[in-house]
Amino acid sequence: MSITVRHAASTAVITIDRPDKLNALDFTTIDELSAWLDNASTDDSIRSVVLTGSGDRAFSAGADISCLAQSIDAGTAHALQDIVARGQGLTRRIEQFSKPVIAAVNGLAYGGGCEIVEATHLAVAADHASFAKPEISLGFPPPFGGSQRLPRHIGRKRALEMILTGDAVDAQRAHEMGLINHVVPASDLLATALELAVRIERHAPTAVHACLAAVTRGINLPIDEGLAVEAAWFATTVPTAGVRRGLDRFLSRSDMTSQ
Repeated sequence: MSITVRHAASTAVITIDRPDKLNALDFTTIDELSAWLDNASTDDSIRSVVLTGSGDRAFSAGADISCLAQSIDAGTAHALQDIVARGQGLTRRIEQFSKPVIAAVNGLAYGGGCEIVEATHLAVAADHASFAKPEISLGFPPPFGGSQRLPRHIGRKRALEMILTGDAVDAQRAHEMGLINHVVPASDLLATALELAVRIERHAPTAVHACLAAVTRGINLPIDEGLAVEAAWFATTVPTAGVRRGLDRFLSRSDMTSQ
């Protein structure tokens, strides 16, 4: 297995476990991550996911170059299927996952590793982490969705500087640009990610799912279409027990303060 999974209460911690390869994403690792997410999507015991890398050097150095080379040598059709379809499938699965996926970036996140961070809903980074888009040095653009998601996250010109130069940015700069949510000491990384998960998990699962879906599906739409997406997801929550509990808690507190 190229990944390991452990559970911290209702949070699943997935570790990319190829430390000798700087947690590079070979095809097996990508397939295992995708399959695990497929299974976890219907597991009610899992409320959120923290995704990290093994060791303290790398979250993921990106796609395994030997795998890329073999597929590219086999021709364009093989490369599109093996690399692009597989990589974009994983990042799309993460982005559209019905439960929060939080990246705990424990070192360098390059290439496909950076693209996974872009696809996660939230990200916390150790203070020694770094981020880069080095695909241009191999002669091609980011193939796992990075040419599309990064500009949407940090703006066109900032994204193009990373994509066109291939230069790395440190964790503080990534935070300033909006690629990650928090920078913490490495010793606090996993605890911070798990605490963030707990802060989300205190809310109703139906509400969390609706918020994720409304933002993910509406963010790139014209505002009127996005508002329609928001309304539709609001409507799905109205008859749920989570709404009833939330209203009852609020009203009971209001009654107590008014007495």
